[in-house]
Parts: sequence; structure tokens; C-alpha cells
Amino acid sequence: MLVREAIGRELHRLGVRTAFGVVGSGNFHVTGALVAAGARFVAARHEGGAAVMADAHARTSGEVTVLSVHQGCGYTNSLTGVAEAAKSRTPLLVVAAEATERTSNFYVDQPAIAEGVGAVSARVRSARTALDDVTRAFRLCAEERRTVVLNVPIDVQDEALPEDAVAPRRRPAPGLPRPAASDAEDFAELLRRAERPVFVAGRGARSGEAGEAIAALASRTGALLATSAVARGLFNGRQGEEWCLDVAGGFSTPLAAELISGADLIVGWGCALNMWTMRHGRLISDTAKVVQVDVDRDALGRTRDIDLGLWGGVTETAREVAALLADDPAASRYRTPDVAKRLAAEGRWPQVPFEDGTGDGRIDPRALTLTLNDMLPAERTVAVDSGNFMGYPSMYLDVPDQYGLCFTQAFQSIGLGLSTAIGAALARPERLPVAACGDGGFLMGVSELETAVRLGLPLLVVVYNDAMYGAEVHHFGHPTEAADLSTVTFPDTDIAALARGHGCAALTVTAPEDLSPLAEWLAAPDRPMVIDAKTTRDEGSWWLQEAFGH
Repeated sequence: MLVREAIGRELHRLGVRTAFGVVGSGNFHVTGALVAAGARFVAARHEGGAAVMADAHARTSGEVTVLSVHQGCGYTNSLTGVAEAAKSRTPLLVVAAEATERTSNFYVDQPAIAEGVGAVSARVRSARTALDDVTRAFRLCAEERRTVVLNVPIDVQDEALPEDAVAPRRRPAPGLPRPAASDAEDFAELLRRAERPVFVAGRGARSGEAGEAIAALASRTGALLATSAVARGLFNGRQGEEWCLDVAGGFSTPLAAELISGADLIVGWGCALNMWTMRHGRLISDTAKVVQVDVDRDALGRTRDIDLGLWGGVTETAREVAALLADDPAASRYRTPDVAKRLAAEGRWPQVPFEDGTGDGRIDPRALTLTLNDMLPAERTVAVDSGNFMGYPSMYLDVPDQYGLCFTQAFQSIGLGLSTAIGAALARPERLPVAACGDGGFLMGVSELETAVRLGLPLLVVVYNDAMYGAEVHHFGHPTEAADLSTVTFPDTDIAALARGHGCAALTVTAPEDLSPLAEWLAAPDRPMVIDAKTTRDEGSWWLQEAFGH
């Protein structure tokens, strides 16, 4: 058996069931061996799209997912998606063929590039070490939730695997660390003293087990609950769900911002408490104590000063502290009748009044998204691209749980939304996949529309089409800027016609009633549906105004 065949077989033995990529000469045989072993391979139209699909699949399924790329240019084509995955600590294993001869046209320093975008670099060093090298890379993905680039030199691929080569024995994954006893005691004491505690769960708490543990501790201590955008939906259906403020940060409702800024103790559970989640720190009062719990030591205090940092797993820490408080009487604290009444009346963005700007051939993005929210099935996976529009689908579309919103925004690149939705759709086929994109991002990644059609995905693509890069227009077009906007505005594109040319169903929407034909498609979705929504363009979204200051 050649090394290239052994790598594919070993990846499947370790648990890889799905891979994405674009096949070229360098990764042809490894990919074929993985498929022959029983994995599914999804061929994308561009490595950039394949990387984003694989990232989204790993996030939504919880599995290590493989991205298979050709050496050199295939690898560099994938880098925006790989950087997004690395920043998000996605368990993505990039299997990259590698040209090691500097005279090759395909030669680049692939390990240095991986490290430059925040991924871990690994290599299949020789035929004798191949199985061990693959296993180490896989375990790093699975156990530490890291994005790993496994370089596979072309010459090593073609070598014979030694007859006595044996795959490393499986070993149980090590459990996440428990916090130091003294830190847990200090945390428990802070909770005893707090009168208005708020728990904010982030990416590191995005599991059902963690959600249950945090919710239970919040109920005992009278804390209000919130999430970062990435973990939205974590507390749906859990104990104390009615005390959840939804998302903390730029997407916060006015009520959520008021209650978080009124807290005297804020606890970040696997959450960076960064500028986006805490509105540049404005959601934290000067007198509030700040606690951070994270399995990544480097994350503690990285984005802001904290009063206490606990290195440990989120679930383990929540349970440890709950045990320390077991003999204390349960407290209501921030969970007052007045707060309950206000949360019921104004706790979600759809409950916040707005002046509908629909008219003159354009639909208000809030009216568009609210209408869609009522029409779509509850079981859905929403993938959101980046841009001026992004807050509307992120906050006006309900999600069933923490896997209902696939929010690839760690790198803030536009153009990822369509591919994100494809990867998430394949991970959760029982849910309706929804891609929310701006016109700029959609057109940037439009090559993957053919992929969605070829796969027969029942994918709903909603394009918030304002014919411009809205974030730049509303920032630089502000009266205080008075800039030339010709570089960021475009003629209107007939996106519905473009979608039909790819084989999709399509609608052009300028008012809520234009969405009525969508009901027929939803009853039997047999191909992707693209909605070309001509949205209003006269103001920036609320979250953008918050981020930019106007």
C-alpha cells in the first residue's frame, strides 16, 4: 500500500466522514482513498468555497471535517476560509498536498503560511511515520478544537508504507481541566455577593452540556443569561430560558444593553468579552466585577482587564461552583418581576417598534426578515455573511438552538455566506438551510451556487440587495466624511435572473407581499430558491452605527 492510500484509510478510521475540496494532481489519490474507505467528498467550485463549507460543516456537526486541497495554489486559494476557521477554533483538518522542491511552480512555504493565519502546521514526515503523523494531526483537531494544516509532500505520498507500519492505538480523549479549587471558591464568593449578575456564554460554551450547566448555575444564583452572536440559541428550551437576554453586544436589544450595563457581576463563559460582545466595553459598568472562564489560558484577560480568570472547561467549572453553592439558598437577585415583565414585552428585536421604510421599489430589511421569520419552519439553520445587513437575519430570524446560527465572522470577510450555508446544510439535512447575504458578498461567492444546485439542496438564499457595499457607504458617506462613494456603489444586478441561469427558483422582492410565492416552494423545496430583495439603502443598520459611532 502506498502512503497516499494509507492516509485516506487512516483518516476514515479515525472518524472523518465528510470532506470538501477541489481535486488536483497532488490530492487526487489521497481524496480517492478517503472516499473508497467510506467518507463523503463534496466537490466545490473553488477552494475558498470548499474551505468555508468544511468550516461550517465542522461547526454545525461537531465533527472533525477535512478540507482537501492541491499543493501551492490550491492551498493559497483556500486561505480566507482557513483563517476564519483558525480564528474560530474550528476542528478543521486541512489535508494539503505539498511541493517541497523550490524549483516547482507550486512551491510556497506552506507551514509558514498556516502559522501566519493562526492554524497549526503539521506534516507527514516519512512513510514510516505517516500513520502516526495523521493521527497526531487528527487528535489535535478533535481534542483541542484547532484548525490544523497537514502537509503531505508529493514524494512521500508515492512511497510504499512499511509492512510493519501500525496505526497508533486509540486512546480516550482527555477530559477538559477543572478550575483550581481556590479560583472556584473565589468565584463562588463573588456570586454570593452579586446583586445583579449576568452570564454571557460564547463560542467555548457552545454545547448542550455546557448550556445546561450554565443555566442551572444561573437559576441558583439569580443571574440573567445572554450569549455572544456565535452561541445564539444556546439557552433555548433550557431551565431559565425566560431570563435570557438573547445576544450581548452590537446586536443587543435596547433592553438587553440596559440590563447588561446595569450588572454588578459579568461572567464570560468561553466568551472573549471583546469589543463586539461588550460594545467596546460600554456594556460593563465601572463598578462591575468581571470573571472569565475559558479552557484557553491565553484567552483569559486578553481583550480586557478581568477580576478573576478561571482556566477550565465551561461545563466543569459551572458544575464545580454549583457544588460549592449547593448549601446556599437559591436567590432571585436580578430575576425580579419587573425584569420578567419587561423581557416578555421587549426582550427580542421583533418586539422593538420601528418605522417601516418600505416603498419606492425597495423593502425595509426589517419588514423583509420579520415576514420570512413567520413563513419559515422553526427547524432551520441560518448562515449569515458579513456586511451592513448582517444584523437583520442574525437577530430577526429565530433559531432553534446553538447550532441554528452559523456565524462565520471571526475574520469579518464578506463572501462566505453561501458556502457557509452549504456546509451547514450537509451537516444538518433535517433543517431548512438559509443563507443570508448582501449583494456584494453573494456575487463574490456566486460560483458555489452551482454546487448547491448540483447537490440538490433545499437551500433558501436571501440576498439583501442594496447595490452597494453598504458598510462603507454608510460610514464614509456620513456628513462628517463627505467622501466620493463611486468606488463602493454599483448598478443594480438582476440576481433573480442570475439564479435562474444556475438552475435555481428565484423571486424579486420589493415589498412583503412579493414573498407569497415562497410558500409554494417551502411546501416542496426541490432545488435552491434565491430571493433578490431590493432593500432600502438610506441608513446604516443599528449595529453598524454602534460599531462606527454614527
